[in-house]
Amino acid sequence: MKECVRVVKTRLKRVEIMNFKFSVAVLALLLGMVQPLHAENLPAFNLTIKDGRYSPETVEIPAGQKIRLVIRNEGPGPEEFESSDLNREKVIKAGKTAEVTIGPLKPGTYKFIGEFHPQTAQGRIIAK
Repeated sequence: MKECVRVVKTRLKRVEIMNFKFSVAVLALLLGMVQPLHAENLPAFNLTIKDGRYSPETVEIPAGQKIRLVIRNEGPGPEEFESSDLNREKVIKAGKTAEVTIGPLKPGTYKFIGEFHPQTAQGRIIAK
């Protein structure tokens, strides 16, 4: 009888552990699904890279708020948006658009460059 009780308790513990792991996995999946939906609701600021130059060179955003930076590469080749100030980098193929989520930022100026054209592809984000 004691052996039977011990076996049942062991199996119950295994089921509880499996249920817990399953619940954690479902929660992680749901949180992963919510994140992209939330990003779509963030304010978007457009930036274009063409012929090794950003336009506009200055983007003003609200301080203290997350935003989406929508970067369109009009070519002729790939470009890498890079900002050590923002800790972000993203390679964008010619003819493609990419999004970079940034913030919330403290008021200030944050520089970015085009890694493939660092002399001409320069810009800044001003958080006000």
